[in-house]
Amino acid sequence: MTTPPLVPPQAPPFTPPAPGTAPGYASPIPVRPTHLGHAIASEWTKIRTVRSTVWTLVLMFVLTVGIGLLYATALSGEDYVGMPLLSGGFFGLMFGQICVITLGVLVISSEYGTGMMRTTLTACPQRGRVLLAKALVFFLLAFTMTLIACALTGLIHSSMLSDQILPSYAADDPYMEGSIENGELVATGGHWMGATVGAALYVSLLGLLGLAVGGLLRHSAGAITTMLGVVLLPLVAALFMAGESLQSTREKLIEYSPLNGLASLYRIPMEGDETATGWPLLGLLAAVTVAALVGAYARLTTTDV
Repeated sequence: MTTPPLVPPQAPPFTPPAPGTAPGYASPIPVRPTHLGHAIASEWTKIRTVRSTVWTLVLMFVLTVGIGLLYATALSGEDYVGMPLLSGGFFGLMFGQICVITLGVLVISSEYGTGMMRTTLTACPQRGRVLLAKALVFFLLAFTMTLIACALTGLIHSSMLSDQILPSYAADDPYMEGSIENGELVATGGHWMGATVGAALYVSLLGLLGLAVGGLLRHSAGAITTMLGVVLLPLVAALFMAGESLQSTREKLIEYSPLNGLASLYRIPMEGDETATGWPLLGLLAAVTVAALVGAYARLTTTDV
C-alpha cells in the first residue's frame, strides 16, 4: 500500500486592504475616542494611590477636629465666651488648611519633579484636559474631606457649648448678632452654612490656588513657600505697620487677608465690618484662583513639558 504524498497547507488567498486602510495587525480591542472622563479616572487613580494624599488629608482632619475638640473642652462650662457657637472651628481649620494647600501643590508639582509629567502628556496630549482633570479631582476630594471635618467640628461645638449662661449685655455684642435666641446661644442656618460649606469651599479654593501656583512654578518647595506667604504674609506685615500714616494700609491688609476671609465665615472677622459673613471674600478668592489657573494653562500649553 502506497502512502499518499504530503501536501503542504495552502495559505489563504491574499485579500488586498480596503481603500483608505493600512495593512497590518488588527487589534481585537475596540478603539475608542478619549474624553475628559478618561483623564479624570487617570488623575483619580494617581491621587488616591500616593502616600502624600493620605497623610495630608488625615493630618488636616486630625488638626481641624482635634483642635476644635480641645477648644470646646476648654470652654465647656464657661458662663460666657463672647463668640458665636461655631466660631471655634476656625482655629483648627486655620492649621488644617496648610495641609490642603500642600496637597494642591503636590498634585502637579510632584509630576514635574519626578518626570511623570512627560508620561502624562504623552498619554493625554490635550494639555488643557489634563489640567482640568487635576483641578476637578483635587477640588472635589479636598472639598468633601474638609466639609466632613468642619461638620463634625460644628456638631462637637454645638453639643458642648450651647449651654452657656449668657449675661444681659451679650445681646449688644455685634459679634453675637443672630447667635442668641430666648437667652440661649444658638447657631442659625447661616452660621452652619458659613462654618461648613463656606469654610470647605474657602480652603478647597486655597488648595486649588496652590495647584495653579505649582503649575506655574513647577517646583514643590517654591510653590508651597509662595502659598504660605500668600496666607501669612499680609497679617505678618500688618503687625509691623504701627504708624498712623500706615493705619489704612494695615487695615486693608488684614481685611483682605486669606485668614480674615476664613475667620469671617465663622462670624469672627479680624478687621472691617463686625457682622461680615465672609462670602464676598470667598468670591474674591474664587476670581484670583481662576486667574491663576488661566496662567497655569497658558504656561502648560506654551512650553514643551
